[in-house]
Amino acid sequence: MAQIVSLTGEASQSGPLKTQLDGKVLTITLANPPAHALSLEMIGLLHGALLDARDNPKVAVIVIASSGKVFCAGHDLKQMRGYREGADGGARALETLFAACSEMMKAIPRLPKTVIAKVDGIATAAGCQLVAACDLAFASEDAQFGTPGVSIGGFCATPMVALSRNLSRKHAMEMLLTGDMVDAKTAMRMGLVNKIVPRDYLDQVVAKMAERIASKSAMAIARGKRAFYEQADMRLSEAYDYANRVMVESFTTADSDEGLDAFIGKRKPEWKGE
Repeated sequence: MAQIVSLTGEASQSGPLKTQLDGKVLTITLANPPAHALSLEMIGLLHGALLDARDNPKVAVIVIASSGKVFCAGHDLKQMRGYREGADGGARALETLFAACSEMMKAIPRLPKTVIAKVDGIATAAGCQLVAACDLAFASEDAQFGTPGVSIGGFCATPMVALSRNLSRKHAMEMLLTGDMVDAKTAMRMGLVNKIVPRDYLDQVVAKMAERIASKSAMAIARGKRAFYEQADMRLSEAYDYANRVMVESFTTADSDEGLDAFIGKRKPEWKGE
């Protein structure tokens, strides 16, 4: 298992993962070019950074980004090929790798804070999965997405989990069965990304959205995000019953009182976090 590390300060500018806290927005940048691959080490570092952000009261929104022509090319294929030299053909090492990656991906919807993917470049396999796992995704016009496991004799089964929860079944199956790349416009049409913007404006658009969400009640965001993902796996009647309980809980808090008073009084709310 890769070591999970903690952020030691508000900014870290060295190593394969960089972090920068601007106001209430934490940007986590994949910095292991050229592929920004999700090696076992990188998975551990990213998972650790996400958990640290979860526990940091200064952080309200998390942005996952990278630099260069690749956002994230998925798992480190050289590392995976090396595993195959093991006595068991790499089965145990691959189980460890994929389990670690799945735990990291599952942590994203469980975080009580919004996670945004900022994609400027290629996102393939587990990199595409990372985009799909985030709550929101914004892409430059040059972004491309794909699940090419089938093209190298495998299948992007774990990316399929997140992908099939964003796209229609037929769109997801088309990507999985062909391994073909799709451009940003197609990805937005399929439901993988929220918005496409020119590369020169991507930082600005994502920052504006992150700051807008960060200005809301952190407690309301946490409760609402948890409810969104939990109800998605329920039957319709069960989902409505659950959502009704969440609504009652949400509108019997000090923050909801403040929000209603601020709206009626036409002023900016001052959240109490309770």
